[in-house]
Amino acid sequence: METQELTHYKALVAKLPLLKKEIAKVIVGQQEAIDEILISLLAGGHCLLEGVPGLAKTLMVKTMSEALHMSFKRVQFTPDLMPGDIIGTEILEEDHETGKKFFKFNQGPIFANVVLADEINRTPPKTQAALLEAMQEKSVTYGGTNYELPSPFLIIATQNPIEQAGTYPLPEAQLDRFLLYIKLNYPNEQEELDVLKGTTGTFRPTINRILSDVDIVELQKLTRQVHISDELIEWINKLVRATRPVGSPSDFVKEWCDWGAGPRAGQALVLCAKARAVLNERFAVIPEDIHTLAYPIFRHRIAMNFRAEAENITTDQVIGELLKTLKQAK
Repeated sequence: METQELTHYKALVAKLPLLKKEIAKVIVGQQEAIDEILISLLAGGHCLLEGVPGLAKTLMVKTMSEALHMSFKRVQFTPDLMPGDIIGTEILEEDHETGKKFFKFNQGPIFANVVLADEINRTPPKTQAALLEAMQEKSVTYGGTNYELPSPFLIIATQNPIEQAGTYPLPEAQLDRFLLYIKLNYPNEQEELDVLKGTTGTFRPTINRILSDVDIVELQKLTRQVHISDELIEWINKLVRATRPVGSPSDFVKEWCDWGAGPRAGQALVLCAKARAVLNERFAVIPEDIHTLAYPIFRHRIAMNFRAEAENITTDQVIGELLKTLKQAK
């Protein structure tokens, strides 16, 4: 990397802490979740955000979009939502000069830099599947024509973990398309007190635009250039393979899991570890990056068996055991 290019990248990376400060003007706490959403953005993936109502999931995503100077659309997923409501549809128009009629594609809310798919498990599989091509190919096809989506492109889907009546759980194949599965927890006592004081008055903070969509694309390119040692890649490979009951060195996995993560999980862990390094203004991956991100990357890619579910053994417990069993690379 040339000196001038390195200086430019360092200037962009130095804006990431400022970006987090802007988001913190509105969102109190939830720093881990904010970091993971930004990691997903830098790695060029999508994330599933789970939390009970009232934890500012929508506000968090909207605030981030404002600070990034990127287009933002929110889609409320409901049982009667159709694929065309997301992708768009053709409408019949008339040329006022010639009188000829023609069909014109009217773009749906998917055509934005950041798309919030709110309560994605409230809509049937047919509509959920409308997101698949967009997530993987960064484009949509309608009427035989391919339409490119904006770059960068990030889908953040949310779901409520406590009420499952009338919901359509995401199939494993679609869950695997999400780079990270992020869980939001309740704020601590001081954070909740700050929320009560800061959101019930007349003051409304101004969000400054820190990075543009062009800057994010450049940071995504930089993320792939971050150094990761062969030893750490080998450790990641061992972690992924150890999640699979057949051949796993962990008795815990063999006892509680039906199946484990596929190769996409390893790719995700490498990319996200690089993104976390960039977010922390480093140009090399360290073991802590892998250890921290193993949870949001593996938790939706490991299937627990019936016995584990009956005894409330979670995927996070399995991941914790794996990290203890397979000692990190030095």
